[in-house]
Amino acid sequence: MKKSLLMVAALLAITTLSAKDIFVSLATGKNKNPGTKAAPYKNLWKALAVAKNNDVIHIAEGIYPGKMKCGWFKLEKPVSLFGGYSADFTKRDPLKFKTLFQPRNEHNDKKAGAQGILHIELAKSPMNAPKGFHIVIDGIIFDDGFASSYHATKGKPAGFDTGMWLEGPAMNKAADKFPSANRYSIHTASASRGEGDLTIQNCTFVNGSNYAVNVNWYKGKVAILNNVFCNNRMLSVNVNCSNGRGKIDWECAYNTILFTWSRLNDLADMGFAIRNNTNCNANIHNNIIGLNVLTGFDNTKGNPKQKKTKLDNNIFFLNRESDVQMTVSPSIAKVKVDGFEDLEGTDGIESIEGNIDLKDPSIFKGRINAQYLNAFLSMKYSEKTKLDPGKCNALRSVLGLPLQGTITTKCDMYANRYPWGEALNLFGAVKDYGAQLPK
Repeated sequence: MKKSLLMVAALLAITTLSAKDIFVSLATGKNKNPGTKAAPYKNLWKALAVAKNNDVIHIAEGIYPGKMKCGWFKLEKPVSLFGGYSADFTKRDPLKFKTLFQPRNEHNDKKAGAQGILHIELAKSPMNAPKGFHIVIDGIIFDDGFASSYHATKGKPAGFDTGMWLEGPAMNKAADKFPSANRYSIHTASASRGEGDLTIQNCTFVNGSNYAVNVNWYKGKVAILNNVFCNNRMLSVNVNCSNGRGKIDWECAYNTILFTWSRLNDLADMGFAIRNNTNCNANIHNNIIGLNVLTGFDNTKGNPKQKKTKLDNNIFFLNRESDVQMTVSPSIAKVKVDGFEDLEGTDGIESIEGNIDLKDPSIFKGRINAQYLNAFLSMKYSEKTKLDPGKCNALRSVLGLPLQGTITTKCDMYANRYPWGEALNLFGAVKDYGAQLPK
């Protein structure tokens, strides 16, 4: 991890030779200020509005609501964001001085086309798009748990403060004004045509209502380093190449990825920690990948012959269905760690070595919320079919046609809100694997 972070620092230093440092403090700033360390802006949206290409925005502790409390931010220029500073910028520790993007349900009507809490959308024209940049997103906590809607009683284990997550239009009207926002935490628009690098590091993604990180990248390198992903829906890390004629290299390393939930509460599809896609060369190593509803690593999307994956030195544990899911023509292989050797030489797999199955999850004692873990491990799913007793089904039966009816599903829990502050305890849980303490 040290080598990766040093490379990030070196690239950032080169990129920011002519960059400006901009400071934002919700507690001490004013938007009429010049945005310096001594006189910071109050709001991040103000800093983003005045920032130029390659500027670096330093963000002090606080819950940043977005313009008019919209709950999201749009980054339209290659600008870096560093959170985790004390209010006076004398100290930096993202786990102590918490910079939060934590939207509220009552403002979900202000989504206004933004697909992410942080929505990155550079110029769409290759002629006008920036080149040679390096965007870094560092030390920010993304929590969508208070923007989502949860059932008051259904799928609510004893002691939980919410029932199961709800997708609109259904909502818990007593507590929530709007349905869940159902958005990514970080989203980069597929129409962007920037040519540069993106690094997301030392961040926390918790209670995501859709993919946590959904990167569509045109040209350059992508690095997802030293982050915690806890209790997100569908996919935690997804990287796509939006340049149909090229390929991108990306690295996913030293991340802790737990409790990625399925698309719906039937637990039938999605629920992946990491996915690699067509025209992407992935180097996935030294991660902790556990307790995901379906699979730790998914390689079934797109053409396996048009992507490459190195999946080395990761810890897998208690993923519900399999640790790896991939296309092995003509079917889908779902494999646990002890069967990884059988995947060597499979289309698109360059390396799959040094991965281990964690035999003693007790090392997470005091780090994973025990109540949440116990409910997840004890989770029960049931399905009940009720056939229509009318004459139509009698006729269908005589003719050998499928019968009609209703299916009722019941699940003990589904993407219930996780205590966001406890997700920070996952940093530094295991030496040399997963998210380490930010430096």
